[in-house]
Order: sequence, then structure tokens, then C-alpha cells
Amino acid sequence: MNVTMLPSELFSSWLEWTFQPYLALHIPDGYLNPPVCVVTWAISVGLIALALKRVEAEYKDRTVPLMGVCAAFIFAAQMINFPIPGGTSGHLLGGTLAGAVLGPWAGSLVMVAVFIVQGFLFQDGGISVMGANIFNMGLIGTFGGYYLFQAIRQAIGQDKLPGMVIGTAVASWVSVVVAAAICAFQLAISGTTPLAVALTAMVGWHVLIGIGEALITVATVAYIWRTRPDLFYRPPRKPRASTLHHLSSR
Repeated sequence: MNVTMLPSELFSSWLEWTFQPYLALHIPDGYLNPPVCVVTWAISVGLIALALKRVEAEYKDRTVPLMGVCAAFIFAAQMINFPIPGGTSGHLLGGTLAGAVLGPWAGSLVMVAVFIVQGFLFQDGGISVMGANIFNMGLIGTFGGYYLFQAIRQAIGQDKLPGMVIGTAVASWVSVVVAAAICAFQLAISGTTPLAVALTAMVGWHVLIGIGEALITVATVAYIWRTRPDLFYRPPRKPRASTLHHLSSR
């Protein structure tokens, strides 16, 4: 029996086959040209150096073990893939999570450490393009995710759980989609694939992957909120004693 595939099905299958090696945003070696590799390496190294100085100058000693725990959790969580329609899968990136718990500077260093281990020990992403992978997933995801998360949290309520949850969900999803779009532009600039095709494949899939990212990040953040809210980079403030007394006397 002959099976005839519709043009849309053929196009979808072609996209999946073409982009399967880096649907999770880990670009392999050979997909970016030397200028893009050099520029992304330079930006990543510069931001890493700045982050090291900021962490050394501003963060307390207790942040170091917390960075280790956060890195171990994100690394382990990234090993768990969740299925998405089309026969492929996605996994947690963790940039917004690291930013919410550790702040943008320490969080970015955690993500850099995770991607270096993945690249060198597990060949998850190429070595020559590691600057691009760190820039796309680690730095954009952490800095962009954190500041969007913080802006939404302040708008809804800095010390309220709904602000934390909504900010986390939106920032996690947006950070993944933006990273995918930037990756598509890098591939197009490198001549690997036309921009329209790259955007369709990368952003299309990561709109779905971002939902999984948001769900995992929200679940983790909500758990920390309930058990150890003091661990957040900007923890919720407790009501003042005078306010509590005023409320109890009414």
C-alpha cells in the first residue's frame, strides 16, 4: 500500500530531519562560520569575566555552595527530556531558574559551568561553537530571563507568590523562544540555512519547548518559595511587626 504525505507533512518531516541535531539549542561544530564563532566567543568571554568580578565583589560566601547545588540540579534536570509533538523532545535550559535563585551574575556563571561540562564530557554541542551556545542559552537565558522575571514580579507584587509564579512562567518561556530566534539568525548569517527556514524550525519547536521550561521552572520556584524563600536572590520581605499588630487588632 502506498502512503502519500501531504506537502505540509513533508515540510514538517524535512524540518525535523534537518534540525534534529540542535533542536535543543546545542549547536554542533560546523554549523556556524568562523566570524560568528569568534564574535560569540568574544562576547561570552567578556561577560563571563565581568560576571566573575561582580560575583567576587558583591556576593556573600554562602552563595558559592548555593551555586554548586544549583548547577548540580540544573545539570541533572537537563538530562531529563520531555516529549513534544512531532517525535522529538526538549529539556530544561534553566537560565531563568538560575537567575531567580542566584541573581543574573552568579546565575550566568552556573549556566556557563553546566554548558562547559556538557560540551567537553558529553559532546552536547560543539567546542568551536561553545561561545554561541553559552551566549544563546546561558547568558541570554539568564540575564534576559532574570530582568523580565523581576520586572513582572515587581509589577504584580514583589512579595506575593502570584508575582513570582507569573514572572517565572513568562520569563522562562520568552527566554527560550528568544534564544531560539537568535540561534536561527546565527545559522542564517553563517549560510547554514535560509533565515525563514531557520526561524520556522527553531522558533516553532521552542514555542512548545518553552512551555515545558516554564512548567518545570515554576514548580521549582514555587517549592523554594514554600520551603526556603530566603534562598532567592531577592527574597520576599516579611510583613513588619507593626503591620501584623495592626491587622491582628482589627
